[in-house]
Amino acid sequence: MFFPLRFLDTFANLPYIKNSSDYHKGSGMERTYKRSRQRERILETLMQTTTHPTADWVYARLKPDFPDLSLGTVYRNLNILVEQDLVRRIDNGSSFDRYDARRDPHYHFVCEQCGKIIDLGIPVDTALEDRVSGETGLVIKRHKIDFFGLCQDCQTQSGIRPD
Repeated sequence: MFFPLRFLDTFANLPYIKNSSDYHKGSGMERTYKRSRQRERILETLMQTTTHPTADWVYARLKPDFPDLSLGTVYRNLNILVEQDLVRRIDNGSSFDRYDARRDPHYHFVCEQCGKIIDLGIPVDTALEDRVSGETGLVIKRHKIDFFGLCQDCQTQSGIRPD
């Protein structure tokens, strides 16, 4: 499944400056970055996949189109996209961070055997946030729940059937 590309709409609202230096506005904490063709292609690549790739995967896909591209450039641009809230970093305890361009609230399933991350189509339970807030007095802005187990491919390979 691919996400619809609204490439021009996505970048139309990004902060843009004409020179290469970053500047701070408002509180001094917000950064604006020069528009980058490589960053745009990284975001486009992430939006076209549901595999939740690593930086290495993105680098391998873009290297043929950008011969001078370095893995460090991919990491820097992924960090910028995360900072701009265009991409989410998924840290599920593995050695490498994975990235997700799907920004709507959703749950993930992580296969403990092959490491595959699958978007789950079940609705996010916002009542859980209300319950936790009501019982603790805390202000809950969002929550994250990941499910772990064996994906269908690994179940088939292992001869395991779900209960």
